[in-house]
Amino acid sequence: MGLVMVFFGLVLMGGWLAALAGLAYAVATLVRIWPVDWVRRDGNPAVRLLVPTPAFLRLDVTLTVVALLADLWFISLAIVFGSDGIFTEGWMGYPGMMDPTGRSYQADVVNALRTTAWWTFGTAALCRCWITAGTQVCVLPLAAWWIGSFDTYYS
Repeated sequence: MGLVMVFFGLVLMGGWLAALAGLAYAVATLVRIWPVDWVRRDGNPAVRLLVPTPAFLRLDVTLTVVALLADLWFISLAIVFGSDGIFTEGWMGYPGMMDPTGRSYQADVVNALRTTAWWTFGTAALCRCWITAGTQVCVLPLAAWWIGSFDTYYS
């Protein structure tokens, strides 16, 4: 039971570093492919807009990895902070004393995850990063549903 919480704690502590390293790699990828064409030159205008060039596709994949690392860090943050006096799941170990100020924590985390999902999805879709948009719309709402299903002192 405690091993699972150790995993989430390690992801919380190391997640910010991995996300920042991924972001630095994404910036390096952007600088490296900057002189390359971002939009295809031949074909139907809709196809030129919607189908990315190989250089832009590499940037999209890099941003997807960065977004996934940031999502895992955000989810771990919510679980680690909620495991001390709010969530009472059996696999989390001893939940500690009830936090009297944590009544709305679970609902606030679910709303934050959903809001983050839709904002990051919209931003990625506007930037034509289709893989990143798909990842954001799949990972964060499922995480919000999962965290919303946890037992708490208040439910």
